[in-house]
Amino acid sequence: VDVHIEADVTIGSSVVLEGKTSIGSGSVIGPFCHLLDASIGDNVAIHSHSVIETAVVESKASVGPYARLRPESRVCTGARVGNFVEMKKSILGPGAKANHLAYIGDATVGEEANVGAGTITCNYDGFNKSKTTIGPGAFIGSNTALVAPVTLNNTLP
Repeated sequence: VDVHIEADVTIGSSVVLEGKTSIGSGSVIGPFCHLLDASIGDNVAIHSHSVIETAVVESKASVGPYARLRPESRVCTGARVGNFVEMKKSILGPGAKANHLAYIGDATVGEEANVGAGTITCNYDGFNKSKTTIGPGAFIGSNTALVAPVTLNNTLP
């Protein structure tokens, strides 16, 4: 009863929509997705087999396939969360990309930054959770382990 779907939304087969979920106009939800308490903006593409729980996906963003957005995650306008990417309590800034095989936990990724394949944020040391901050325009290469607390900035002109 708390699911709200705007006009011109396409929903694939075997999709589950639960809780206070809203889907903006022109968005496409691919098959086998599961959305719980999710806020989906306008013209968003959620590709097949993605799970979004208590998270926000802003307009013109793309998620999946096979992505997982855990609670308190935000995918900002025009950002891309790709294949087998998991986010937890993190922000992926406007136009930023984590295209495949990454874990982004307790992190902020700046505008237009790129998170390479196999990158993980190591946010737990056995006792405490710490934050990772990736600045705007930063480029994180493939197979990188970022051990928090850490801040990375783009130093290129």
